[in-house]
Amino acid sequence: MNEDIFDVLIYLFENYMGVEYDVELDTNNLKSELKQAGFNSNIILKAFDWLESLAIEEESLLEIKENFRIFSHEETEKLNLECRNFILFLCRLDILNALQRELVISRAMALSRKTILLEELQWITLLILLSQAEDEGSIAHLEHILYQETSALLH
Repeated sequence: MNEDIFDVLIYLFENYMGVEYDVELDTNNLKSELKQAGFNSNIILKAFDWLESLAIEEESLLEIKENFRIFSHEETEKLNLECRNFILFLCRLDILNALQRELVISRAMALSRKTILLEELQWITLLILLSQAEDEGSIAHLEHILYQETSALLH
């Protein structure tokens, strides 16, 4: 199976997001289930590290209040213009605050891919918003935007 961290994250989102469970108690069970689903142990560990880093970064970035952002050279290489515009669009709509914007960029940069596709960035953004679960309106608004975009592509 040719998978990467992103595939594991999507699998976890689709199968476990919104399910109430104690992560500390169920981590081993989740890892076993992921192995049974065909994911490589190394990729599973990297995905859990990615999620753990998200929690750590949330704590370290809590004081960000600025809403101005210049993308670094490395970020522009990995996040094409479409991805960067999507992030800025969500900021203008107040779907992403400065902290969430930085988390989205950081978690995208943490993936071991040369470039990030817009669809992947959208999933990362949704995962960030769901991990915080503070503003259900922002989550619903993002889901609406993603659904409209998907249905427009289907017609």
